[in-house]
Amino acid sequence: MTVHFIGAGPGAADLITVRGRELIARCPVCLYAGSIVPRELLGFCPKDARIIDTAPLSLDEIEAEFISANSAGHDVARLHSGDLSIFSALAEQLRRLDRRGIAYTLTPGVPAFAAAAAALQCELTVPEMAQSVVLTRIGGRASRMPEREKLAAFAATGATLVIHLAIHAVETIAAELTPFYGADCPAAVIAAASSPDQRILWGTLADIAAAVAAARIERTALILVGPALAARDFRDSALYDPGYRRRFRGGAA
Repeated sequence: MTVHFIGAGPGAADLITVRGRELIARCPVCLYAGSIVPRELLGFCPKDARIIDTAPLSLDEIEAEFISANSAGHDVARLHSGDLSIFSALAEQLRRLDRRGIAYTLTPGVPAFAAAAAALQCELTVPEMAQSVVLTRIGGRASRMPEREKLAAFAATGATLVIHLAIHAVETIAAELTPFYGADCPAAVIAAASSPDQRILWGTLADIAAAVAAARIERTALILVGPALAARDFRDSALYDPGYRRRFRGGAA
């Protein structure tokens, strides 16, 4: 018996990986985060599969489902939104499975920040402007931020910021970032990235909070900040420069 943790993607049902879809199709038990995972994915489950929405469950109750499936010898498809590697509450589940000696696998998914960049039709890293992307959040009820991980510290680098789970604090965030990026720095909010009800707000640090308030966006949204979002005047990458020598293409010495 194996628990298969699967990144279900950011919202669009067809953004799940082929591997993830095939795992769903062969597991007699499926646990999914019903508050955010698209229900269309459940259509890939076997006809007689046991399907459990984990949104109202505690960690103890989720563990009990794993134990029950293990006793029955049934593989489990455990669907998480986005990708498993960030803000997925995966680590505590793996820790409990390790204690129980229950096997598991991890299948990555399309992360929300990648879907957001696609929606904005931009690259988050632009030559000589921003070559780092910071994926972060702010402290909240779920957990505090480590003392060293301050938004101001990340902003001081000038990197492109992707801020999760923080739309309720967009006004405070804009005010905190303005001294580092400037009031005219591009900012965007993407709600429900890639899903049918996706919404995109473009603005600057000076006006993005007002735009969010007017649109009444309150959940399932990312805040992106940085000059790379609207970059137009920048040098081309050397990657495709005819004079750049690389393994598969000759060029000037």
